[in-house]
Amino acid sequence: MQDKIFYASCFGFVLGVLLRSFLLVNLYVIILIGIIACVLVLFFTIISKNNWGIIFGIFVLTFSFGIFRFQMVDVPAPNIFESQVGQKVIFSGKIIDEPTITENNQKLTVEILANNKDKTEILVTVNLDGEFKYGDEINFEGTLKKPANFITDQGKEFDYVNYLRKDGIFYVMGYPKIEIISHGNGNFVKNALFYAKEKFLNKMNLAIRKPESLLMGGLILGEKSSFNESLRQSFVDTGTIHIVALSGYNVTIVAEWIMKIFSFSSLPKNLGIGAGIVTILLFVLMTGGSSTAVRAGIMASLALFARVIGRNYDVARALILAGVVMILVNPFILVFDVSFQLSFIATVAVIFFAPRIEKYFLWITPRFKLRDIISVTCAAYIFVLPFILYKMGNLSLVALPANALILPFIPLTMILGFLTGFAGIIWYVLAVPLGLISQFFLNYELSVINFFSHLPFAALSISNFPFFITLLIYIYFIYRLFGKSIKNFFVEE
Repeated sequence: MQDKIFYASCFGFVLGVLLRSFLLVNLYVIILIGIIACVLVLFFTIISKNNWGIIFGIFVLTFSFGIFRFQMVDVPAPNIFESQVGQKVIFSGKIIDEPTITENNQKLTVEILANNKDKTEILVTVNLDGEFKYGDEINFEGTLKKPANFITDQGKEFDYVNYLRKDGIFYVMGYPKIEIISHGNGNFVKNALFYAKEKFLNKMNLAIRKPESLLMGGLILGEKSSFNESLRQSFVDTGTIHIVALSGYNVTIVAEWIMKIFSFSSLPKNLGIGAGIVTILLFVLMTGGSSTAVRAGIMASLALFARVIGRNYDVARALILAGVVMILVNPFILVFDVSFQLSFIATVAVIFFAPRIEKYFLWITPRFKLRDIISVTCAAYIFVLPFILYKMGNLSLVALPANALILPFIPLTMILGFLTGFAGIIWYVLAVPLGLISQFFLNYELSVINFFSHLPFAALSISNFPFFITLLIYIYFIYRLFGKSIKNFFVEE
């Protein structure tokens, strides 16, 4: 009964958020649904004493709460800013996140406060020549605009408006006149984390040359913003873009390798598990503690936990609960955050699907965890492929061989990257030999990506992969993985 209430509550809340992500619902309707749900729960608890009635009432109650929670965060921008859209304005504000540096410009998330009460965030695009940091107070002058959706190279419409809105950004401004007023006005902890990250990257980049240093930054910190368009497209065409994304998959593999290193010694097993968790925590801290990194860290911890204890039933509940809590904190991520969606789907694949298909890879040597890495890679790629086709319209025909040749070396490469950066902080001379070894592995990985990306059949563009087919595929996946559990769920106790 407790399990049924748990799952009914979680899925009711998620479905409520999902509905409200697409449809506006009147507040009075939400309240009415909630009241009806409470009446149902009381009726089936006190009068009818029907367990399924109670479960249904709780499902409806949490469904209405999911709608209400989205309603709470879906607030319009202040009128004072709306009235200035399309006009040339002068604002003062604070940079509240680390600047995103791309090949041609950098983007600043600036928080603006007007009349000491109306607050909003603006994404400001500036040239590369300015040096801006988190916590800088700036004055800027330019034309205030609202973001607009755009069509990707694969012919898909990207919902840029809601992508920004999930982070509280309602407006954009391109290349304004800008002046830094003061530094260090941000949160002390975030300032320290971003400073440590910058120091780490600088020392690592001294020991590793470009473009290898760009790949290393992407591997260990998700720093892929400096990639040029050609290199980024090569990762996409070969299905290897996931290795430079902030996801739980990468961190899980590295944490497992750390545990493996500890298992060679006579040290207790719990120490190895602790080392894996510390690795995940270090990853989150080194990325500056961003929300994306925190979500990836949680997913990695759950995947690691599942693979250590081998009790997928308990981990399934933990995974669902973690996803619900993340959605509770920011309901926009359920529909409008692709990184959250991919990370969640990949984590499900690593925990539940990989053990099912490992028997097909018995011909691969288990040494260096090669069999495990390849089976996990195939599981993750097969599981996320329908979503990628629907959302991005890109089908890589060389993803499996490219990943098979690269992924066995990724954990070692990432560990070398961490060691190179930390050694550089202590003394540059210590980082040089580690940097040279890192350079060798990175060069190999880039060569594999370059080779496969230049094959004429490397990737296909599918602009309109049907949502209905995507849904059917995932219904089939769910049935194959959880069909027995779902049947047991509906068996009366």
